[in-house]
Amino acid sequence: MSQFFQIHPENPQLRLVKQAVDILRKGGVVVYPTDSGYAIGCHLGEKQAQDRIKRIRKLDDKHNFTLMCRDLSDIGVYAKVDNTQYRLLKTFTPGAYTFILDATNEVPRRLLNPKRRTIGVRVPDNAIVQALLGELGEPIMSSTLILPGESDPMTDPYDIRDTLEHELDLIIDGGFCGMEPTTVVNFTGEVPVVTRVGKGDPTPFEV
Repeated sequence: MSQFFQIHPENPQLRLVKQAVDILRKGGVVVYPTDSGYAIGCHLGEKQAQDRIKRIRKLDDKHNFTLMCRDLSDIGVYAKVDNTQYRLLKTFTPGAYTFILDATNEVPRRLLNPKRRTIGVRVPDNAIVQALLGELGEPIMSSTLILPGESDPMTDPYDIRDTLEHELDLIIDGGFCGMEPTTVVNFTGEVPVVTRVGKGDPTPFEV
C-alpha cells in the first residue's frame, strides 16, 4: 500500500519533502508532479526500483530513462556539455525540455541508450521536484507515468492511487500539472535536433 502526500505546489512542506526523499533513498518507487505531467521515479542507484518501474510501465531494455536534475551543475556530472550547449541549456532551464546528451562515466550502464552512450536530462520548473532534488542532492531517475496500452499520461493523483497503490511506495499529490510532454532536443550531433515537440517552445532549437 502506497503512502499519499499532499504537498503544496508553491511552498512544499519540508517535513513531507524529507519523508519523500527518505523513501527514495530506501529504494522506493515514487510518483511526483513535474512541470509537464506526473512522473514515476526512483533513486539513481537502485536497480530493483528501476526494474519495478519497467514492470509497471511494461518497458523493454530500449526505453530511455531521464535524469531529473536540480540545475546545470547536476547535468554536468552526468552529461558532456560543451560551451555552446551550456549557453543554450542555461537559457532554457528550468523548463519543459528533455535534452539528449552524451553521457559521462557517472551514469550507470543500465540507464544508457543501448546503441549509444547517451542520456536524457532535464531541469523541471516545479517547486515540489526542486525541493525533492535539493534534499536528495542528486538526480531522480524518471519516466513519464503512462500506463501500458495508453497514449496519454496519468494526471489525477487520486486515479493514480486507485490504480497503482499496491505497486508504488509513495504518490505525491501536487495538484494538476498538465499532461503535455516535454519537448525533446537531441544535442549529440553537430547541431541540435528537435525529436519531439511538446510543452517547451521548440523554435530556439530549430535550425
